[in-house]
Amino acid sequence: MTPKTSGTPRASRTPKTSQRAKASRRKPQSLPMRIATGVVWVVVAADIALIGWILLTSLRDGTDILNHPFGVPTHPKFGNYSKVFSDGGFGQAALNSVLVAVLSSVLAVVVAAPCAYALARRRNRVSGAMSMTFAMGLGVPGQVMVVPLFIGMAKANLDDSQPGLILVYLGLAMPFTVYLLTGFFSGIPQVLEEAAVLDGAGALRTFTKVILPVARGGLITAFLLQFISAWNETLFAIVLTHSQDKVTLPVALSNFVQEAQLNGLDWGAMFAGVCVVLAPMIALFSWLGSRIIQGMTVGIGK
Repeated sequence: MTPKTSGTPRASRTPKTSQRAKASRRKPQSLPMRIATGVVWVVVAADIALIGWILLTSLRDGTDILNHPFGVPTHPKFGNYSKVFSDGGFGQAALNSVLVAVLSSVLAVVVAAPCAYALARRRNRVSGAMSMTFAMGLGVPGQVMVVPLFIGMAKANLDDSQPGLILVYLGLAMPFTVYLLTGFFSGIPQVLEEAAVLDGAGALRTFTKVILPVARGGLITAFLLQFISAWNETLFAIVLTHSQDKVTLPVALSNFVQEAQLNGLDWGAMFAGVCVVLAPMIALFSWLGSRIIQGMTVGIGK
């Protein structure tokens, strides 16, 4: 009498077995890759240690910092943070930074999106020349544009104003934003547009109702990158803004350090000011860092 065989076919266990076999046969990392991975981890550890040191130092007294630069605060001085907001005007500067960064980022995406879409779909000499022009704009150093922009903003009565700074940031953001979004739009299949045309949609409706929702990841990435750039920008903000109620956070920090050099250095308060400027960026990268990196890889890689 023959024994009964199991009803489970052997083929159903094959995928798991093959996956395990592939995992077991996986080649170990080469020596250069191991070295590169080790270097990356060393850099990450150094960055984390530096941020932690800045945070701890911002809670210490200035004399204690000079005597023991790498010590730990025994009696945290949270008054350092209140000092930068009361004496350094960081409250108004933070509002100015949020306003300028958000508006310039939104305008950059709104203006660059249709331009990038046109460059991605129009394959002719004109579009090629325009794409080259935007690409060349990526290599122009900001220091070259400081004097012309200052003269132009002064003649237009837009110096020492937030709208003027927003316009400058918008212009600076256009080359990279157009370049990034062109890669995203180039990766969208044209069959979606053809289907929209068959449904009776015009060019504007196709762009707003079909293309933009598909490219939402690229638009968010472009917005975040421009927001980070505008938040951290210092050179043009120093040159174009002078009034205390118009400056952004980096300029307020620079002014606070200069005043501290004249009136006596308060290292704890200065480190607290650095933390105030860095905190939003650290939180943003911790929350959306993977999305930013993925978006840049997809957009630029096209």
